[in-house]
Amino acid sequence: MDPILKDDIKHEDWMSCLPEKLWDVPLTHLSIPGSHDAMSYCLDITSPLLRSESDTFRLLDGVFCCFTRPAIRRWATTQVQHIVEQLTAGIRYFDLRIAHKQYDASNELYFTHVIYTHAMVIEALLTLRSLWSSGYQVVLSYDDESASCHKELWPVIPYLWANKPNAEELIYYLECQKQLGRPEGFFVAGLNLTADRCFIASHPRVSLRTLTMDNWNPVKKWLEDQKPGAEPTCLNIIAGDFIGPVPFCSLVIALNKKLL
Repeated sequence: MDPILKDDIKHEDWMSCLPEKLWDVPLTHLSIPGSHDAMSYCLDITSPLLRSESDTFRLLDGVFCCFTRPAIRRWATTQVQHIVEQLTAGIRYFDLRIAHKQYDASNELYFTHVIYTHAMVIEALLTLRSLWSSGYQVVLSYDDESASCHKELWPVIPYLWANKPNAEELIYYLECQKQLGRPEGFFVAGLNLTADRCFIASHPRVSLRTLTMDNWNPVKKWLEDQKPGAEPTCLNIIAGDFIGPVPFCSLVIALNKKLL
């Protein structure tokens, strides 16, 4: 049996273990597991808010931080595994957000999601250098117009984001996007749920993790029905939250057997 078809395979080297029939399939036609807000497992709850946050929320956070900071941690944390664990689990696309801290005299860049992480970007660059030096290939895509001036960076990879708090609306959005046809090149279908501040305030005992788990079964069923390939309704990169607590990578990688 081909390694990719085994249920108990370790996914650390899943791409090199693909059956020979898939060796010439473009990466843009494979099913590739991705991690949404990949570095949010190490958020620094004491760090400043991002400059992009609204003045109203900034004022609320300044006065009621004992309430806002636990809520930020509950809803901004999207992963529990660190970056190497995610790689070992089979993740091959990482959604990384970076920013410089406001009023920080240093030139350090941090990963972010509402607030900043403990981890600095330079630490991840060291990991990238170790991958490059070991002969691995790494594609860097930057979602900003400034990237067009740097030929070493790939242009933006489209991310299909439903911005919905439940599985039904998420699936409906992705199905509508599929009917529009797939973008050229790499693209991401985001399986991540999103709650607005009204939802968060009215659900004090809920977190993004519990929301993800409660909606996992219909998302899982939908995911199992998808397929990679060149057809207009086929998917490519599929990104999710909490890729360790749910069998996310196994399901996404297994979709490639539909190409055999």
